Amino acid sequence: MDATTKPDGWGALTEPATLRVQRLLPGPVERIWAYLTDNGLRAKWLAAGEMEMKVGAPFELVWRNDELNDPPSARPAGFPEEHRMQSRITVLDPPRKLSIAWANSGDVTFELQPRGEGVLLTVTHRRLPDRSTMLKVSAGWHMHLDILVARAMGREPAPFWEGWSRLHGEYDRRLPA
Repeated sequence: MDATTKPDGWGALTEPATLRVQRLLPGPVERIWAYLTDNGLRAKWLAAGEMEMKVGAPFELVWRNDELNDPPSARPAGFPEEHRMQSRITVLDPPRKLSIAWANSGDVTFELQPRGEGVLLTVTHRRLPDRSTMLKVSAGWHMHLDILVARAMGREPAPFWEGWSRLHGEYDRRLPA
């Protein structure tokens, strides 16, 4: 199993304001579900935040991308040390599907499908408000999912901000203007 990539590794637009990214991860599904829903595990690859596992439940996600690597990589200018976002669970079908509404930047759906001994994770981010946000989000999801793959495989992930900066430029070339 090549857990570092979806079929080609890159996120793609499925509609003008919708990004879809996939990764193949080591299973079982319940283990990857925990990486999505458990605060301690999710904080190691994406964002912290206690979630009440109930449709309609509000919660706050807290990104501290500097803490995803030791030592942290240099943060690009203009990015805060911490980013907070009010969120709400909109779909909950454990351990297969989780959808979250994110304040001011659309909604995100995580879907898990068994693939032999692995798990195909599909992340769909809808209603991206503009191209600038789309580029940041595309590079962000790509890098966060690369970190999830590394963590799930017991490896040290690549530096977040270095990867994000490189990927931001590449998505700028790949996604339509």
